[in-house]
Amino acid sequence: MNAGTRSSPIAVGMTGASGAQYGLRLLECLIRSGRRVQLLVSKPALIVIGSETDLQVSGRPADISRTISERFGATPGQLQAFGPDEWTAPLASGSGAPAAMVVCPCSMATLSSIAAGASRSLLERAADVVIKEGRKLVLVPRETPFSAIHLENMLKLARLGVVILPANPGFYHRPARIEELVDFVVARLLDHLGVEHVLTPRWGCEGDE
Repeated sequence: MNAGTRSSPIAVGMTGASGAQYGLRLLECLIRSGRRVQLLVSKPALIVIGSETDLQVSGRPADISRTISERFGATPGQLQAFGPDEWTAPLASGSGAPAAMVVCPCSMATLSSIAAGASRSLLERAADVVIKEGRKLVLVPRETPFSAIHLENMLKLARLGVVILPANPGFYHRPARIEELVDFVVARLLDHLGVEHVLTPRWGCEGDE
């Protein structure tokens, strides 16, 4: 990420796929790195967050901003959440495109809509804007197995330059806790966003000091 876009926010979308822990950990790392974050949380994602974590979040954007900011110690104004129909949000226009966007986790329904350019919600429109403006879009599908439909949609997006980064943690670092598996995936996301981190050892560098 070049210096000109470093001050621009990073957009994070969370959808109804399982794996809310990945998205929340990414938010934590971005906030602690000092990056500004624009957050888009779908209604199904709110249900998943409540069922998979101890975090309870209401659907009001102001409440989402306050809850996540308090959870991860964001500075005033560092994180801003937008509603699914908030079409006046900066992300809805190419003139307000974020530096990059990650949808984590990304449901197959959302991935399909992005591939089709449907833009039925602000999250989908923001992804469409990021693609058309040539910014980096990273999708984190959390589904298994993939059907031919899923794979065709991912191939279509990959050919457009979208990064498809499935939530597939490795085991060569011998993880002992679930948090280490989550950090493996989030570390790869931060790498693609150009955000420095020390979440996991890099391959071949375990003995470096």
